[in-house]
Amino acid sequence: MGAHMKLAMILFALLIIFVAVAKKALDPYKVLGVDRNATQRDIQKAFHRLSLQYHPDKNKNKGAQEKFEEINNGNSTQTTSYHMKFYQMRKSGKIMIFMVMREAAPHLMEGLQEIMVDIHISPVVAQDRADFHLGQMNGRAWVDKELGHSPSPLVEGSDDIFSNFFGSRMGGASGFGGFGTSSGSKSGGSHSSAGSQTGFKSPPKLVKTVNLQVFEKEIDDKGITWLVLSYTPSMSTQQYDSILDEIANSLKGALKVGKINCEHESSFCKKYGLYPRTTPRVLVYSYIPSVSGSFVEYYGEMDVKSLKSFCQEHLPRFSKRSTLDNFEPSSILGEKLPGVLLLSAKKDTPVIWRTLSGLFRKRIVFYDAQVSDVTDPKVKRLGVRALPAIVGWLSNGEKQILKEGISVKDLESAVQELRLLLDGFEKKNKKIASTQTKKSKSESSFKHIPLLTASNFDSLCGEETPVCLMGAFRSSKVREKLESILWKVSQKSLTRSRSPSSDSKDPISYVVLDAAQQQAFLDSFDRCGFKSSNSFLLAYKPRRGKYTMYTGDLNIEAVERFISSVLSGDIQFRKTWQKPMIK
Repeated sequence: MGAHMKLAMILFALLIIFVAVAKKALDPYKVLGVDRNATQRDIQKAFHRLSLQYHPDKNKNKGAQEKFEEINNGNSTQTTSYHMKFYQMRKSGKIMIFMVMREAAPHLMEGLQEIMVDIHISPVVAQDRADFHLGQMNGRAWVDKELGHSPSPLVEGSDDIFSNFFGSRMGGASGFGGFGTSSGSKSGGSHSSAGSQTGFKSPPKLVKTVNLQVFEKEIDDKGITWLVLSYTPSMSTQQYDSILDEIANSLKGALKVGKINCEHESSFCKKYGLYPRTTPRVLVYSYIPSVSGSFVEYYGEMDVKSLKSFCQEHLPRFSKRSTLDNFEPSSILGEKLPGVLLLSAKKDTPVIWRTLSGLFRKRIVFYDAQVSDVTDPKVKRLGVRALPAIVGWLSNGEKQILKEGISVKDLESAVQELRLLLDGFEKKNKKIASTQTKKSKSESSFKHIPLLTASNFDSLCGEETPVCLMGAFRSSKVREKLESILWKVSQKSLTRSRSPSSDSKDPISYVVLDAAQQQAFLDSFDRCGFKSSNSFLLAYKPRRGKYTMYTGDLNIEAVERFISSVLSGDIQFRKTWQKPMIK
């Protein structure tokens, strides 16, 4: 039997199978109220409109439930379509049958295998949800990797057999897709094991299966927006899959997409309120309602444009919109974090910048401003020579031009490139901050004002000291305040303080005194012992046995005035009650 005769037998057998399947189903076009030449988008809109109208949760009229089920069955039947094309390899002479189907059809495969049991024809079957359209395959041409060229049709006019059956002509070889690996190919479809036998690799899936572990590791408070579909196996998700795939591709880098089987992940879905009702639910894990992230449900039209717009609206908004007229770099440093400012001609915060502001929201302060061009004097002052540009400020106030003249190839690569740039900027800031901390700790030893005790009394407040200035405290909080004030005042030239370890004869020695522990010592100055004061200053002249005190508000200006009066003799000193002796 010749190859053409065998092929005719296969076509006839498949046609019988198709007709048998079609007879069992209602007319899907009639159920959905669309013309037989309607596009897939028109069919989806009709299905969505009718499903909302007859949804049991909204329509309690008699017969609504049956009508709703009929609409779902009509949509499922209408989209369960098959597209075949026969090819012959130009050099090897092998015959390949390619079939693209909306859903698995084991009865068709069994029929093919029975007919081709002793015929050297290889079936290649793939489910292609993303690229399937009635009457047209919107994909890329398949390429014979062995021969380096595309195969040619074996039977001219074979499309017409099936175009008559479906009411429209199927696309030619150039429209046949789903097997290529070009960057423009759709993903998210599921290829059968038969497809892997050809040696072609399936494109990576962008729609990820989500469970509790994935949520905790990749979604919860990670700063990236997710589009999630929750469903149970009994629900049809066909009308959602191609939409999710398209959005996953178009917003790749700014958005991730997942599906949750709430029958398998029941506790997870119930915990976060994700469990579907009678139809799947579409939700976005968003940072718009709160900074910690939460699920927001989508109730709009189920089409790519509407859902994509909803997703973009719910991308992070942690970048503060500003202008160069009111922008102050010092405002960035208030949180002890590095800051970055995007300068661009965009009227709104760009999607890339919003995405990055979510990923770095706890690590870097984000700003963005619209500018006309680099000739703007305010742009020139920042040292920027080309737009768009990113200017950064480290936590120590140092300014850096991180990148200028930014060009974007696509959303995903741009986010990855700028993410690496900001990672490096953050690491540099951490290194500088660590150095600052070490320096601060080193300097803190010089800021220490000694505590007056019996062991150091003679060296700090003995008769060799002209004036001993004591900051008395009754709590640790007051002590810290006194030490800070006395240290700052001691560094000013008017006081000419001396170091406790120095032999110099500077007029004032600064110390702090624990008034609660040294009450007897204070009684030597005055019988009242200053018991009513929580903090005060005591200036003591050991040689003369005289003292004076200040009990007003403690701040740098007041302390400076008190010390100036002590040094100039403009304040009255009194005799101590007895010679002060400290424990």
